Amino acid sequence: MHLINENLAVGNAEDAARPARLMTAILNVAAESQVAPPPGLAYAWIPFKEFVEADPTQLDEAVEWLEQHEKEHRLMVCCRAGMGRSVSVVIAYLCLIKGVPYQDAVKQVSLRRPGATPLPNLEGTIRLVRELRAKRDGGHAGTP
Repeated sequence: MHLINENLAVGNAEDAARPARLMTAILNVAAESQVAPPPGLAYAWIPFKEFVEADPTQLDEAVEWLEQHEKEHRLMVCCRAGMGRSVSVVIAYLCLIKGVPYQDAVKQVSLRRPGATPLPNLEGTIRLVRELRAKRDGGHAGTP
């Protein structure tokens, strides 16, 4: 497990099955596996495929789940290796919810998770999610 900030971490499949005690919510984004986390943890499975562009609707759903749980939980986003899909969701969350510019979010996550490899065209997918949210909310697309 790699802490990105005080309330957010990325991890692998093993971390999801046996999370550190400080984590209270797990978002599993590995399409190939579900885990049975310990009782009492908030848990969601939003399956992303490995090594391909993220589906904007799924990315929006994952970011929304994190946003809904951020105030009451310490969050861990997991995939098989904890290097691609999980870091991509965290980067999107930092951009869309925290307003961090894309390159800064990539740098922040990469410093905390060596070997981080965002999904292809993640920046473009985040832009599409921002547009989806703007249409849904009837507002503007927000921070680039």
